[in-house]
Amino acid sequence: MGRMTRFPFDGNFKHHYYDLSHIGQALPGQYGRGSSDATSRFGQPTTTEFPASTSTGLPTALGSVVTALETDGRPTILPFPVMTTTAVPSSDEVYPSTYSLLFSNTNSTASTNSTIPANWKGRFRSRRAMMAAKADRTIVQTIVFHPVATGPPPPQFYARTDHPVPRLNIDQPKGALATNKFYANFFLGSQTRGVWCHPYSLHWSKGRHSWGMIISLVEEKQRVYGPQQPEVPGNPSKFFINPLGVPQIILSAAELGASTILTTDSLQAFSANANLLPNPTSSSRITFPLVQGMGFVTAEYTRLQPHIQTGIGFRSLSRGATSRYGMYKYQLTLQDDTQWLLYVIAYDAQDPQLRFASPTLLSGGFIQVSKIPIDNSEKESHYVYDKAAGIYPIAMDISASTSLDVGTYQYQWKRGGMTSTTASPLLMFALPHHLESFANTTHSAGGVTPLRLQTTTKGVATAVLADHWELAEPGLPNDLSFAPWSPYSSGSRSGPLSPAAVKVISRVALDEIDQNMGDQTEDPSMYFNGKALSKFATLVYTVHVLCNEPNTARVGLGQLKIAFAKFATNQQLHPLVYDKAWGGLVSSSGYGNGDPVSDFGNTYYNDHHFHWSYFIHAAAIIGHLDPEWLLLNKDWVNALVRDAANPDDSDAYFPFSRMFDWFHGHSWAKGLFESADGKDEESSSEDAFFAYAMKLWGSVIGDNSMEARGSLMLAIMKRTLRNYFLLDSENRNQPWQFADNMVTGILFENKVDAATYFGNRLEYIHG
Repeated sequence: MGRMTRFPFDGNFKHHYYDLSHIGQALPGQYGRGSSDATSRFGQPTTTEFPASTSTGLPTALGSVVTALETDGRPTILPFPVMTTTAVPSSDEVYPSTYSLLFSNTNSTASTNSTIPANWKGRFRSRRAMMAAKADRTIVQTIVFHPVATGPPPPQFYARTDHPVPRLNIDQPKGALATNKFYANFFLGSQTRGVWCHPYSLHWSKGRHSWGMIISLVEEKQRVYGPQQPEVPGNPSKFFINPLGVPQIILSAAELGASTILTTDSLQAFSANANLLPNPTSSSRITFPLVQGMGFVTAEYTRLQPHIQTGIGFRSLSRGATSRYGMYKYQLTLQDDTQWLLYVIAYDAQDPQLRFASPTLLSGGFIQVSKIPIDNSEKESHYVYDKAAGIYPIAMDISASTSLDVGTYQYQWKRGGMTSTTASPLLMFALPHHLESFANTTHSAGGVTPLRLQTTTKGVATAVLADHWELAEPGLPNDLSFAPWSPYSSGSRSGPLSPAAVKVISRVALDEIDQNMGDQTEDPSMYFNGKALSKFATLVYTVHVLCNEPNTARVGLGQLKIAFAKFATNQQLHPLVYDKAWGGLVSSSGYGNGDPVSDFGNTYYNDHHFHWSYFIHAAAIIGHLDPEWLLLNKDWVNALVRDAANPDDSDAYFPFSRMFDWFHGHSWAKGLFESADGKDEESSSEDAFFAYAMKLWGSVIGDNSMEARGSLMLAIMKRTLRNYFLLDSENRNQPWQFADNMVTGILFENKVDAATYFGNRLEYIHG
């Protein structure tokens, strides 16, 4: 069960060669750039087909979202006075040969060579003040991406340069680097695992079929489904997975061989360049600009002889017409009946005359590849692709703001390609949640097209012709605070607890607050220590505010601050260090012991938003009840925020938004681990909890931008979790064979598995 279906080869594995001839020198100024499984927790390469965890141990760390939160923005009892404290088969098995299109040989000479204000207590904002502002119709716009801080991390974090994971062939010597982004497989391990740009995926062939770059777009019918689960209503499949590295189109070059290396550069939050060089010292290369949602896969050739190859087999090649000078279009039909468009742009604008022949030199130019959808009108597809061909994205900028209860965010792409196409729109693919969020300005621009392509785990993507998108999220949870809260209540959304409820809560809380908080925060794991601190902070708040027992709560707060101080002074069992190699705060537990999974892989940048969220939440409650505590602890907590969710892309010490992916609308937990199925989201509840904790912390320290950022992240996740993770009967983004699971469990870029990393029992998966 679960074997990948073979494509209909013609049985003849000879190489086919086509030619692009008469390609000369560049014209100055004409062009320019403007299956891992659920038990493989940390991404080690694997070919296991069935990714279900076999763990039978009981879970010891369940994520939770606090849903009972105060709405007034200030304590109902005054803060405390200051207290002194001290498998799927490999593609080699399925595609044993490679077919090639080459460019004709005419003249081949390619070389292969922060201070707290004195009036701090007066800075608590109340919901009454917010409502008064609304009543006055005073609209205040808050910029979401404002720096938390710009200096180095606090001195208690000592620096190290010897991170266990090397920066493999990264041509970006300075600055902090993103560790949890979609392109990470290209600088990790073998460098042959996939990169998912959605809808296209890329794999470096590295000698398996070729030395070039494999381009794949897997259709829904090619998915492999796991066994059905009779114990779940609807009998859904346990998982589904997409075939890996299907060599549909391979962009390569004659000079690539055993000495070829893959390098990366220009690593940003939403983009990176992948480069194939014939050897480490060569100035010749193929550059693939990788941008999330890109409409074409583009390969920029510099002094190389292009080979266009396939592991499926070519069935036919036909010439197409374009209206642009210097652009030449071809349509390829493969033996699996899929159809692809190929746009060739040579810098001398001469006709490449693609045909069977020997290779030739492409001194400068680029090739663009796109797939014709199997269920779209071919005429419509040609129209959309022709309109956008010749240009491509090379990077994306994001901006965002909030006003009253509406958040807006914008994508703005930077373009490369033919300068003669400056008036042409860029082609990008929108995921389902993007379409739902498009603001009127984006809809009215008329760029949404009928062209749609299947993605691996995010439904169907829709092609949009535009250089800029604006998206809106109404209904920001602005009044979400510390006390009981419900998004469905009217008015203040919370009210006083009934006497009976207070009696029950008080009986339990007054007993639990006497626990030894210090003993329960001596765990080797930052994750478990953070959960304990967050638990006790919630308990102190409950006793103080909800149970109206300030004297008892004061004693608990004193214990809590002492326990927290151990971490704020970095005196815990495994202190945090500032990693200068990648740019971030990591646990020292994974250094020198050969154990990359120590503390759930924290040293390797796994799960930082999960781990830090509990510390940030605890700090928000402590600072809320005792503002003077912030004087000595604000910078330490802010450093955690910068590590996981830095809003400043010019920060020299931390990358922009390490964990949260503003294109996908949720975080990726996997850090510096090579992963056959890409990054994964394994705890949507803790993802939301981080945004909530950051929002609370921003409100306590008076950072309006941080608070707004947390609110916007929560609003976006409300949409994306509904679309991709929490599946109701109307969901159309996950396949019907799986949807009756109601939750995705672990969502990877290439597969979805109804499982958890600590067991397969239904109560674990459903929380």
